[in-house]
Amino acid sequence: MTPLGHRRLILTRHAKSAWDDPRLDDHDRPLNDRGRRSARELGDFMASRGYEPEEVLCSTSRRTRETWEVIAAAPLEVRPLVRYEPGLYHASAEKMLTILRSASQPTVMMVGHNPGIAEFAAMLPARLPTHAEFRRYPTCATLVVDFQIENWGDVAPGLGSVMDFVRFDGRG
Repeated sequence: MTPLGHRRLILTRHAKSAWDDPRLDDHDRPLNDRGRRSARELGDFMASRGYEPEEVLCSTSRRTRETWEVIAAAPLEVRPLVRYEPGLYHASAEKMLTILRSASQPTVMMVGHNPGIAEFAAMLPARLPTHAEFRRYPTCATLVVDFQIENWGDVAPGLGSVMDFVRFDGRG
């Protein structure tokens, strides 16, 4: 939970997806085993840190939906509103910002795709994380960024404070 006048964004790139069926449309690719493990690790991490989304804005692709479903199986105390957004499928940073501005809850998780999510993550904070993989924003990378704003309509580039940046690769 975030205090009054604060907003928190948990920005996650989907976990590792499977490429073993060339007949599948990109939108329909599922997570692979490593992706499921990394999403489980992320869910456990979020629960241990109290990063509890009250609203989830998730791309409609199979791999983003599965990433959220695995995270949601962690022992999170909050059961968020979940909105599957077709506009988040391979969205640009600007499109992601527009969708975030429509959020209604103080703590929001967005699950999306590169390259837009890396660009979006880089435009939000006043100071970027020093993590070596931040710019690449690999699968299951997650930025937690806080804003001193009253509502999501006020979010703008450069206003955020980085609370965390993590990446789970499912390799154990």
